[in-house]
Amino acid sequence: MALLAINRLCAPGSELAIEERWYPSTALDDLLGIEEGKINDTRLYRCLDRLLPHKTKLERHLTRRYGELFAAEFDVLLYDLTSSYVEGAGEKDPMMRRGYSRDHRPDCKQVVIALIVNVEGFPLSYETFDGNRADVTSLEAVLRMVERKYGKARRIWVFDRGIVSEENLEALRRRGGQYLVGTPRAKLKQFQQQLLAGGWEQVRPHVEVKLLPTPQGEERYILCRSTARRAKEQGIRSRFSTRMEKALQALQKRVAEGKLKDRYKIERKLGSLQARHPQVADLYDVGVTEKGGALAVEWKAREGRQTWQRAREGAYLLRTNLPPGEPAQLWKDYIQLTEAEAAFRALKSELSIRPIFHQRERRAKAHILVAFLGYALWVTLKHLLRRKDSALSPSKALALLGTLVSADIVLPTTDGREIRLRRVTTPSAEQKQLLCQLGITIPDRLSFDQECSADSKIA
Repeated sequence: MALLAINRLCAPGSELAIEERWYPSTALDDLLGIEEGKINDTRLYRCLDRLLPHKTKLERHLTRRYGELFAAEFDVLLYDLTSSYVEGAGEKDPMMRRGYSRDHRPDCKQVVIALIVNVEGFPLSYETFDGNRADVTSLEAVLRMVERKYGKARRIWVFDRGIVSEENLEALRRRGGQYLVGTPRAKLKQFQQQLLAGGWEQVRPHVEVKLLPTPQGEERYILCRSTARRAKEQGIRSRFSTRMEKALQALQKRVAEGKLKDRYKIERKLGSLQARHPQVADLYDVGVTEKGGALAVEWKAREGRQTWQRAREGAYLLRTNLPPGEPAQLWKDYIQLTEAEAAFRALKSELSIRPIFHQRERRAKAHILVAFLGYALWVTLKHLLRRKDSALSPSKALALLGTLVSADIVLPTTDGREIRLRRVTTPSAEQKQLLCQLGITIPDRLSFDQECSADSKIA
């Protein structure tokens, strides 16, 4: 298991790649005490088959160690979901289904992964769901899972609008839980007057917030707007509006020139055009009219709708049942959700959780568990570096240390025998500084029980 997790952190690859290329090029036979000949893909597959029953114990152990090493707390939990696709048919894995693919691979079956981390990115747990599972239906199962493993507690949950529903929020309230969540964009319409009015508080150079108490007093809304987000949304709207208007003008010209005379076909073209531009279709009034016996396409911008669209660009709404507090602090707490997004980026990029090649359910789940353990190592290294004010990321630190190698020096004797000495190359100044920051001491020589004639990198 240690070997699989280390590989996932340092150089993610298949079990066969570990056996044939990666493990022989490392010094793990010295560091782990496992001879090179004992590592093969069959043993690694058997390890995957036996790994899942230990998932809960591993998660609890990691949570305890994070507390010991970094004083990490798990009273505020960030919850988010992602997906990973499988290569192949996945016929032996009922969990693999076709659904919304965050990897832009709708042609592949996938599995949904729900991850729970604290505000510093330390993972508490994760859960896997069928690939066609809707985000909003996952929270209840995750709440039960966390209570089963860690007991009932008054936790604060932070998640985005894709998981928000009245049923989910009620489930949290029944458990005595608190929440700070995003809301669907449509809910902004209820606060149109407050959005257009003043009274904003500046929390960052480009971010403003406003607290909106509810009449009942049980919940509060935090209205937020960002100039950077507004510029992005304006650019998107402008791009789609330009495409929509060009398409309308082209259709209008075809009808005017008599190239399209059937009213039914014209209406179908209009419907198809609106379906291709759903982002801005409601900003225009379109229709087919008849003038002097000739059909014509008419369209115009809906000024009221476009005014509201411009007003809400860059704005979003948060919802919470936390005790009254400063809106700026509530916004900062919600922004911590980026730690969960960073965890998914690490899983998908540095740790290469995708694609999944295993075709059996238990091995696919074990693959995700190994990636979870790899992320545990990754985030630990990240915080060790941060503690020493290092500017290096975990991937850059690993790349820097990856150039350290050990080599066997073979000295022949006068009686025909050989003396083998395994030496480690002298670290550079930059490597020495990093090793000092991490509290790692590299020995001048490594002891070994077997002959080794190839150079080996220290993992």
